Order: sequence, then C-alpha cells, then structure tokens
Amino acid sequence: MIPLSPATRIYLAAGPTDLRKSFEGLSDLVAHQLKEDPLSGHLYVFANRRKNRIKLLYFDGTGTWICAKRLSRGCFAWPRTQEMGALRILAEELTLLLSGIDLEATAQRPWWRKAA
Repeated sequence: MIPLSPATRIYLAAGPTDLRKSFEGLSDLVAHQLKEDPLSGHLYVFANRRKNRIKLLYFDGTGTWICAKRLSRGCFAWPRTQEMGALRILAEELTLLLSGIDLEATAQRPWWRKAA
C-alpha cells in the first residue's frame, strides 16, 4: 500500500512512455524529462501509447516501488496536455483515473482549497 498524504504530489507523465523500463529507466525519465527528483517521495504515473497499461513509481524512504496495471479490455482516459513534462493531479483525480473515469469529462466543484 502506498500512503498518499496531503504532502504527496502526484505527477502524470505527458505523452506515451516505454513501459519496458524498470526502476532506473523510469527514475531517469523523472529526473531528465519531468525535471523532478525521483527520491522526493512523490508519486509518478506513466502510461503506454495504447493507454491500456500504467506504471507508478514511488520512493518510500527505504526503497523504490513500481506498481503496474494492465487492463484486460479498454483503456485509461489519460488527460491530454500541450506541454511536455508532467501534469500534476490530486489524489482524488488519480483514484478517478484508475477507476476508469474521464477527468476531462468531469468538472471539479469550486471549493476553497489552500494554495500549495
């Protein structure tokens, strides 16, 4: 179980990723393509070109986790973005994404949130 505290940031990698990569390959993508620290304790999410597979990279302070999911049918509704790099999302949005909800077809209510 990966604990997601309010301080944990979640980043989606924009564009497709070669998911044959493992610990070092994905950590290298985080450092050089996303310009983030793979040992920061934040969660990084990658998808393949067909968007039917994802991998999560997470450092818990003692080691690096990789979690993978392959859909038997269908694909994830990966958000589209114009910029290369990472798209930051909330933990709730990650739950929706992993549950098959299209984030672009939903709207967040205008609640007050403390600025990061």
